[in-house]
Amino acid sequence: MNSILAFYNSSIGKKIMMSLTGLFLIIFLVEHLVGNLLLYANDGGHMFEAYGAFLVSNPVIRTIEIVLFAAVLVHALLAVILWYRNRQTRPDKYELYRLKDNTPLASRTTIITGSVIFIFLVIHLDSFFLPTRFGAEKVSSYELILMKFANPWYDLFYVVALLLLGYHLKHGFQSAFQTLGLRNRKYTPLIDGLAFIVWFLIPLAFATIPVYFYFFQQATSAVLMGVH
Repeated sequence: MNSILAFYNSSIGKKIMMSLTGLFLIIFLVEHLVGNLLLYANDGGHMFEAYGAFLVSNPVIRTIEIVLFAAVLVHALLAVILWYRNRQTRPDKYELYRLKDNTPLASRTTIITGSVIFIFLVIHLDSFFLPTRFGAEKVSSYELILMKFANPWYDLFYVVALLLLGYHLKHGFQSAFQTLGLRNRKYTPLIDGLAFIVWFLIPLAFATIPVYFYFFQQATSAVLMGVH
């Protein structure tokens, strides 16, 4: 037990925990994207709502949700702790004159992009998750999507947050494999290929959704209301 606590309290232990929770959250992003792509079925949201109902009624998925929320909190907390420790141990002169020369911008801004993403996640949950699960009035996820993405400012914030998510993942995904000791000459091409999918294609696919619903809102509303 003491060895486990000592490992967790070490910087490398925290980095490994950050890597594992980060990769777990990426897996969730893939699953979440698969479900969201059902919005393009052009069926008034029926397939999307059926998918959501399956997730809500599945006890395994509900358990995974708890693990997911815990992973988000642990990942964010460890990021703040490591960032603060680095700030405390790094001499100001080194930070000013050496860090910028030797560290990629994506690495130096991870705490900033991560903070914006966390704020975006809170807003996203407040917009979609809480009303459909705990709202006083029953409202469908599809109706919420139509309403929220009719607001151009909300759409702009959504897209910008996803751009920052991609930038965050560009560094984080490969860094996670580096921390876990899996980034070597043999696996680097595979990791780089997966990294492109994770930091570019996945956020891009998410970003197309608010754009689609904003510019085609009247058409999707007509489908929802059964207007032909």
